[in-house]
Amino acid sequence: MESRPFKALGHEVPVIGTGTWQLGIDRREVGPDEAARSLHAALQAGVSLVDTADVYGDGRSERFVGRFLAAHPDADLVVATKMGRRLPLTPDTCTRESFRAWNDLSRRNLGVETIDLVQLHSPPSEVIASPHTWELLDDLVDQGRIRAYGVSAQTCDQALEAIRHPGCASVQLIVNVFRHKPLENVLPAARAAGTAVIARVPLPEGMLSHNHRRGTEPPLPDPAARLDAGWIFSVVPEDVGARAAREFAQVCRELVPEHVQPVQVALRWLLDQEGITCVLPESRSPNQVRSNVQAAALAPLSQEVHAAVADIYDRLVRPYVHDHW
Repeated sequence: MESRPFKALGHEVPVIGTGTWQLGIDRREVGPDEAARSLHAALQAGVSLVDTADVYGDGRSERFVGRFLAAHPDADLVVATKMGRRLPLTPDTCTRESFRAWNDLSRRNLGVETIDLVQLHSPPSEVIASPHTWELLDDLVDQGRIRAYGVSAQTCDQALEAIRHPGCASVQLIVNVFRHKPLENVLPAARAAGTAVIARVPLPEGMLSHNHRRGTEPPLPDPAARLDAGWIFSVVPEDVGARAAREFAQVCRELVPEHVQPVQVALRWLLDQEGITCVLPESRSPNQVRSNVQAAALAPLSQEVHAAVADIYDRLVRPYVHDHW
């Protein structure tokens, strides 16, 4: 699988990673055995970046990753976790004591002395803009508690503010075929600064795979998971989203090889964007893991496909989404 530079870590990472918030804590329970099989399949397929957070399942996701690390000591995995949602994150709660306490808990959960990457978890803009925040993160690096730090941002403006700080190794934010705004300013700024970009929610709300439907499943129980889900239906009418998904599927039928699924086209579209370092698609089963990795092996999409995707976005989705995040 193709790898891309992650400057702050001093090496490259494969373009497909895996997130773990869905492992046993979302609307459709993924049991620990199936989760372990999925993560093992990811490892076998060359996936090496695993993303989690201290509040996913109140630490359950981190502990799961920690057990997997212990069982595969030679796997050379890169673990990215998040912190900052155990309290309402404000400049007042960003203290040396709270950062160390959150970091201690994550290190215990993961069973490591040093965490590869710690990301502030959806912090408000005033926290990202505060020099004190970055001083505290620098302290964690200096103490050997973490190797690098970044921000999991909700908006493009927040991502741009984070990129301005020289120590910021990465920004994680939602980018997909129905969320194009980061392409305008965030990706160019990240390329110029050498900041890695981790794309989460690369398949908008399951619309392309028909996994999710508004109103047919109970809401996510975890507030952090709800934020990370980036629910497009919160701003796009369902009939408009469904039409966009149908048109995208039609583009895939007409312009890409028959054996390639729309979800794989959507992932390949992301990987074609200059500045994307790694994407985090859902990995609920070994088959889904393998399908994700196969997307990375596809040839870059044609200019015709990219133009068609841009047209769908501009006509149907942009009016609802573009200025929202």
